[in-house]
Amino acid sequence: MTPPSGSPATATEKMRASLKRRYAAERRFQAYGIVAILLALGMLVTLFATIISTGTSAFVQHTVRLDVTLFPQDIDPDGTRDPAVLRRANYQTTINDALYSLFPEATSRQDRRAVRDLVSSGANFVVRDMVLADPSLVGQRISVRVPLASEFDQVLKGNVDPAVDLGVIREASTSVPWSLPPDERLISETQADYLQQLVRQGEIEGSFNRWFFTNGDSRQPELAGIWGAAVGSFFTLVVTLALSFPIGVAAAVYLEEFAPKNRWTDIIEVNINNLAAVPSIVFGLLGLAVFLQFFGLPRSAPVVGGLVLTLMTLPTIIIASRAALKSVPPSIREAALGVGASKLQTITHHVLPLAMPGMLTGTIIGMAQALGETAPLLMIGMVAFVVDIPGSPLDSATVLPVQIFLWSDSPERGFTERTSAAIMCLLGFLIFMNAAAVLLRKRFERRW
Repeated sequence: MTPPSGSPATATEKMRASLKRRYAAERRFQAYGIVAILLALGMLVTLFATIISTGTSAFVQHTVRLDVTLFPQDIDPDGTRDPAVLRRANYQTTINDALYSLFPEATSRQDRRAVRDLVSSGANFVVRDMVLADPSLVGQRISVRVPLASEFDQVLKGNVDPAVDLGVIREASTSVPWSLPPDERLISETQADYLQQLVRQGEIEGSFNRWFFTNGDSRQPELAGIWGAAVGSFFTLVVTLALSFPIGVAAAVYLEEFAPKNRWTDIIEVNINNLAAVPSIVFGLLGLAVFLQFFGLPRSAPVVGGLVLTLMTLPTIIIASRAALKSVPPSIREAALGVGASKLQTITHHVLPLAMPGMLTGTIIGMAQALGETAPLLMIGMVAFVVDIPGSPLDSATVLPVQIFLWSDSPERGFTERTSAAIMCLLGFLIFMNAAAVLLRKRFERRW
């Protein structure tokens, strides 16, 4: 017998059905959230795995051992050991002679060119630096390791042909067992035979790529490094921190503690909040128009980059500093004023020390944001090809994000791995700065 529609039993069944639908909807919503989290984690893992797998090989550089004779008539004919003379000497001839001695069968002009192409065009700088560090080497026969050219380095790493690497070349009974057709190979058959001969003689060795961390930018991938961009980023962040932190904290203290609450301060607060959401390239356009064209500051200099990034990070620091000031209990201010402290003494002696952890956290987050910015720095000319290491904030320089942008646009396979390696270094800096912000907050934060 079916109960009447208005009976308590019917109402109970409707309520149970409604609860069942709600619980089912809640379970579906939780499932959607879990799927979304898993998808996001999967994408992040894929991204990091791709970057790491591509960039890890950049930390290894293959070198070849050469026995170089530093003839005095070629290096220092006058015997003065003058650093200027040693720096201008022709070291490439000595390297070429050492290469020819390894391959006496290479007699034709074409074969000798193939031999010369085995090593980097910057190998002479390695020998030059050794002579400048120890001029007594002139006249001696020394053993030196110079970097292979990028094409051969990529072959030995298996980045060009996955079936070919250092071990395969060493164990091959005859010639290099290419799996790619001849038109897709990075080196010629003659060069592959020369490379295999060096590998079997034990002249080639893969070691930690110190040049990646000590050199500036270069046209040759095997010589390109991040040190110039890292120094440029350091100078840029120093200028940014020196300007944005005191200005941002002072602005936050005034707006939160001293400024009257009227229409003008409301307009200022709204504009500060809006500036935090302005695209970064707008600040680059502002820096181009004001700092470069109006004030005539040097283009592509860290001081200009620091000024532009100061404008960009100020809203973030002001907002974080105001939030830190608001978190200080009013009783602290009332107690200080009650014992006769002035308004300024109350702020500087009591409120600011308690709010400083939050201010430092916001500043570090702002600096991490500035470290990863590219667009505003492109607008002020920090995209220039800079080989020398900057010595001051007024020298021409680039920064790590712009260096990554430049390398990613290069067609050579060697720059592909260096792009990923530079991204790994940049992510390491960002993770370190964000971890420092979290540790500072946990170490000094007080809960009321």
